[in-house]
Amino acid sequence: MSTRSLGLSDAVYDYLLQHSLREPELLTVLREETASHPRHAMQISPEQGQLMGLLVELIGARRAIEVGVFTGYSALRVALSLPPDGRLLACDVSDEYTQIARRYFAAAGVAEKVELVIAPAAETLAARLAAGEAGSYDFAFIDADKPGYDTYYEACLELLRPGGLVVIDNVLWEGQVADPTDQEASTLAIRALNQKIHRDARVTQSMLPVGDGLTLARKR
Repeated sequence: MSTRSLGLSDAVYDYLLQHSLREPELLTVLREETASHPRHAMQISPEQGQLMGLLVELIGARRAIEVGVFTGYSALRVALSLPPDGRLLACDVSDEYTQIARRYFAAAGVAEKVELVIAPAAETLAARLAAGEAGSYDFAFIDADKPGYDTYYEACLELLRPGGLVVIDNVLWEGQVADPTDQEASTLAIRALNQKIHRDARVTQSMLPVGDGLTLARKR
């Protein structure tokens, strides 16, 4: 996991932020608070968050899904980029971590846009499919337990409309995906999904070296 894009020198990374990043003050404060969290490495990079906000705007998303909320940085970025009547289904298993997210959703005035469900995401997504919501979402972001990635990808793809976009975090896994000696379960799960999406005729896709690696997959 990485809180900044991989492979950039400090000087180049600082230049990127200085000449590209437009981060609302509340997001900066949230990012700084999260930096002191014991699991701060789970925080996405600010340039990644900005890209996600732009993607939400580009596709005109109104209904979005997030799998893995943590302290809420990415969810807040997405919620701020949705239109006033937009809605975000935010899935997480930790009420403790997401209490921070709730506080920032309220401070940003987007609490009514975010439906935060504390339960295993696989169950939440399956329930939405069972309720007839297939094809009714525009955007999905997956950043949770890696062994669950394939399940989340399949569910999100079914929930997305044609032309909808699923974004998957940590697909480069700090470079560990390219190390054949790394046989850890999370690494194997990411490798397997990367290979699957590369061959998946249901989507058009691109893997980007942003943050810890970001795959964009547009449903055909």
